[in-house]
Amino acid sequence: MVWTSRVCFRKYGNFVDNIRLYVRGGSGGMGLPRLGGLGGNGGDVLVVAKKDITLKQIKDKHPNKRFTAGVGSNSCIHALRGAKGEDAQVFAPVGISVTTDNGRILGELNCEGDRLLVAKGGHGGTLHSGFLPSKGQTRQIRLDLKLIADLGLVGFPNAGKSSLLTALSHAKPRIANYPFTTLRPEIGKVMYDDHKQVSVADLPGLIEGAHVNKGMGHKFLKHVERTKQLMFVVDICGFQLASNSPFRSAFETVLLLTKELELYKEELLGKPAILVINKMDLPGAQSHLRELEAHLESQDESSQLSPEDVIPKSLMHFTHIVPVSATTGLGLPLLKSLIRQSLEEQDIIETEGQRGERLLKLRREIPTSSVHSWGFTQLT
Repeated sequence: MVWTSRVCFRKYGNFVDNIRLYVRGGSGGMGLPRLGGLGGNGGDVLVVAKKDITLKQIKDKHPNKRFTAGVGSNSCIHALRGAKGEDAQVFAPVGISVTTDNGRILGELNCEGDRLLVAKGGHGGTLHSGFLPSKGQTRQIRLDLKLIADLGLVGFPNAGKSSLLTALSHAKPRIANYPFTTLRPEIGKVMYDDHKQVSVADLPGLIEGAHVNKGMGHKFLKHVERTKQLMFVVDICGFQLASNSPFRSAFETVLLLTKELELYKEELLGKPAILVINKMDLPGAQSHLRELEAHLESQDESSQLSPEDVIPKSLMHFTHIVPVSATTGLGLPLLKSLIRQSLEEQDIIETEGQRGERLLKLRREIPTSSVHSWGFTQLT
């Protein structure tokens, strides 16, 4: 099936995918020794998942990034049991993980309405505490987006990733004939005529050695982890970062991109991936394409002929290989269709897998003694 689509691209110049917050639970209220009154507990700080919220909105709305819950009420003659302090709620996007400063995971918010306690309020004063209250919990937490887009563009600088999104969207991201024109993720939306939307992240250009944090290495690779699928974008004529860097053919570029992902986190190679061969309008592109296709058809043998420093342990297998030209529009309608097809196939597989897991869990929960052996004599 071929879907028609219209595409818009929003350029987030200040895209925020993680944020650090100070949170403090409210202190408890004083007890009343004379009448045995109990002070109210302090309020809690909770992170609550909500749609249509971004981390950038949190940063803009709360520039000091501090969230403090209310203090518990003191016990008094008119109210011997003090009221609990007001909770503080941090509304955050769906699909975030919450960690402490040292990396300990406090929890994840995967559905709208999910709530996570991040700072507990102090206890009100009681007989056991000499009617003195305790302070609320204080900590620094980090909110990290687990998934920033359906599809992440992976490629070396100047592979034409920004140009590709420009061709899809008619937007105007920064483009120039030098390597690092994308310095932070930019999120685009492909919108189809039936209102289906697919988000695409144009990620900063990868360089050799990114896995050891060269260039923007770890920042880039962290973003790659947060996409459902990958789209490798390769210049059909090859790539050379600088005059003193080795020239890499299109096939060597595919191998090297694979190796950088593998060295950072081998699990990334398990993501479904589309290979986009860009700049097909350049002279000699067709002969380069035939050469690349021959190498891809026999990756194991061809990779052994490549320089040793570009060969990964495992090879990437692509769901689709699409030659395009971001300049002339060649192949773009097919690419849009295949993007959607690939994502929908993944959704079907994941849904069936989740259904199977739930069924297996239900079977485990049913005790064997409750299963009848109709028509059979049970041996004792």
